[in-house]
Amino acid sequence: MIRISQLANSVQPSATMAAGAKARQMKAAGIRVYDFSLGEPDFPTPAHICQAAQKAMANGQTHYTPAGGIAELKKVIQKWYQQRYGFSFLPEQVFVSNGAKHSIHNALAAFCNPGDEVIIPTPYWVSYSDLVQMTGAVPVLVPTDPQNLFKITPAQLQKAITPKTRLFMINSPSNPTGTVYFREELMALAQVILKTEVAVLSDEIYEQLTYGEAQPTCFATLHPDLPARTITISGASKSYAMTGWRMGWTIATKAFIQAMDNIQSQETGCPSSISQHALIAALDGPQECVAEMKKEFEKRREIVCNLMGKIPGISFKIPEGAFYLFFDITALYGKTVGGIEIRDSVSFCKFALEVANVNLVPGAAFGMDGFARMSYATSTNEIEAGIAQLGKFLAN
Repeated sequence: MIRISQLANSVQPSATMAAGAKARQMKAAGIRVYDFSLGEPDFPTPAHICQAAQKAMANGQTHYTPAGGIAELKKVIQKWYQQRYGFSFLPEQVFVSNGAKHSIHNALAAFCNPGDEVIIPTPYWVSYSDLVQMTGAVPVLVPTDPQNLFKITPAQLQKAITPKTRLFMINSPSNPTGTVYFREELMALAQVILKTEVAVLSDEIYEQLTYGEAQPTCFATLHPDLPARTITISGASKSYAMTGWRMGWTIATKAFIQAMDNIQSQETGCPSSISQHALIAALDGPQECVAEMKKEFEKRREIVCNLMGKIPGISFKIPEGAFYLFFDITALYGKTVGGIEIRDSVSFCKFALEVANVNLVPGAAFGMDGFARMSYATSTNEIEAGIAQLGKFLAN
């Protein structure tokens, strides 16, 4: 008999991936759906990156690579951080995986023991808690205050730390809120961490997508003692429109990178050889493509905030980074629309999809009910038409 393990039974499917799948099913049935569920840029991967992949294939670079990535790519990542943040480390401190999610999984697998506590501010990216639980560790969820732009405070962090705490996970710019921690805010959190033995996993995947006065900060650069305590993770999916190429990386101590290497060598063997050469072109090639995509995302952010701000019952803080709007729907609780009573974020998103044909992700999936997430990584026309559709049905 084939049975299902306790681990598999304990893991929930990704809420964002599930929402996207439901929308695709409806579209296949001929239903017009306005899909704002997935955090996937709608831009094509820039041409010079695709050309680098084609060149790699033509040159026969289609075989196994070292488990943690080729030396040329590690040196390019090293150079990128030195130029961008003044962050110096050895190529041996770089590890390449099949996307940032895979990097996070491997980092947690290399770090956590059963019973360890991992502090995660909520709302959080849907996969964090499940990835922690898959190691046998315990996610400790710390609710943040929307009025404080969903930022965990030093006092909250200090209070959450126990003798079992081993790791603090932070994501700036944030998915789902678009929140960006300012450098002094991260420094205050770092001061709490430095008084303990707790390590930090800093997910910086949206670091090139900040708006206005908000600027990204590489957590490991905040204090000379932090590089030895910080696992820095990022990737190419969001900034270079390379979601399907699956390229993520980790920067940490040599010993920790070797542990991740051992895990990945048994797990997947190595990342895609072709994608690695494409990533070299992305990081070491022309960067105008990133600036152009960022400019378009900023334009879309303004349109989303302007249009959503006109819908009664919806409120939000203007996001400072990434490409999400995380909006409060509690004022709609108790109302019935299209035969569906709105009583929580799940029922609101059920109404939005089944009645208005607008696909959103419930805040409950991110650990904070009463909100819904809209991704504006889609076209302006889709945004305008979808929000008009949502507003029309809520008005009725």
